[in-house]
Amino acid sequence: MKQLTPRIIAEVTEGEYIGDLSAQNIRVMGVARDNRDVTPCNLFICIRGKNVDGHSFANSAFSSGAACCLAEQLIPGANGPYIIVKSTLQAAKALGAYYRSLFDIPIIGVTGSVGKTCAKELIAAALGSKLNVLKTQGNLNNELGVPLTLLSLTERHEAAVVEMGINDFGEMSRLAEMVRPDIFVVTKIGYSHLEKLGDLDGVLRAKGEAFSYIKTDGVAILNGDDELLWGCDPGVRKMTFGLGVRNDFRVEKIHAEGTSAVLCDIASAYGRFTARIPAYGVHLARMSAAAAAVGYLLGVRSDDISKGLLSYAPVGGRANVADTGFITLIDDCYNANPDSVESALTSLAALPNRKVAILGDMFELGAHSDKLHQNVGIFAARTGIDSLICCGDKAKSIFEGYGSANGKAARYFRDKAELIVALPNLIEKSDAVLVKASRGMKFEEITGFLATSTGPQPA
Repeated sequence: MKQLTPRIIAEVTEGEYIGDLSAQNIRVMGVARDNRDVTPCNLFICIRGKNVDGHSFANSAFSSGAACCLAEQLIPGANGPYIIVKSTLQAAKALGAYYRSLFDIPIIGVTGSVGKTCAKELIAAALGSKLNVLKTQGNLNNELGVPLTLLSLTERHEAAVVEMGINDFGEMSRLAEMVRPDIFVVTKIGYSHLEKLGDLDGVLRAKGEAFSYIKTDGVAILNGDDELLWGCDPGVRKMTFGLGVRNDFRVEKIHAEGTSAVLCDIASAYGRFTARIPAYGVHLARMSAAAAAVGYLLGVRSDDISKGLLSYAPVGGRANVADTGFITLIDDCYNANPDSVESALTSLAALPNRKVAILGDMFELGAHSDKLHQNVGIFAARTGIDSLICCGDKAKSIFEGYGSANGKAARYFRDKAELIVALPNLIEKSDAVLVKASRGMKFEEITGFLATSTGPQPA
């Protein structure tokens, strides 16, 4: 970690240092927000959550070797120095922005209504064969996660890929002000967080707040198959990726090797090469073109990009595939919006054997929620899947849309427990079964059941 001390932290955050003055110049090595993750010389940030107050764990952090704490109040009986600030969240953001300014390495920001985590992982993989790359871990893509990611940079890193997630106006500006990306990738303007963003134009405005923070010699890499992104002006150099021939980086000859891999050709003015992504989902082909674009901009050759993509692995809860011995289970219940569900259905439809989709409610879709759910049902019917099972109040519209488009076999359950009881008679041996819904639906209960189910039991 670059030079960071309690004294510097107090100056950057405009906080009050409390403790042994001789400890002000101890070098801080790393940052933690969970006392269980603290290692010697860490800065521990006391965050007040809904159920847990980090201030209660300050002394536990000191016991684990924390050099200093960042707090919003006095810590009675503190076993080490700490800095009091008005808001530890705001202080973390100020510290993240300051620390990022110490680095002169390419920083790639990634956002989008769907596919941003996959794109982040693919970009990091493509660069990783030649560069030491920092990437966002887990779900650290918000106003606390982004500064924690930036504060994880070390002198060893040669590039960073930072995922940036939002659900309201103004958030992207606050994230981008910290990240100051050299390259900014937008995967899709889609139907997510519409309760606050209103419509697709609102989603574009919110995501596009980052354009003002891209470095003047930076590049915006946008999904050229998305008409809103194709037509927008980011104010910096623009490159596009996608399936269409008009894109700067084009995906061609997509071929799925069952659930084990996706192959495609990536063509551009730089040439053509074949990529193999060892994971399930044809959507990965398009995102690999974005990764290739970033790689070429940073001087990574096509053979090294191709080699790097071979190291890609899906992040937990996103299109994880398991052979249960009875079915092929596609666990994609991390989250859902219309675009991600349609992408998941497209990948399911490309598989052999009988194809079953278990879909649930999608949240935060605003006034057009019923229509958007219905459209997903219509899309599911058009993919030609063999069976659709819907569960949840809003998912009834998916079921109705599927029926209106003459979809094949379909069942609807309002209650998840009722569905689970019925599942053994709805799933057949060798089926490919997709499970997807918004996180709040807790469909991991369904995937957990399917992981051990062997179909109908003898009476």
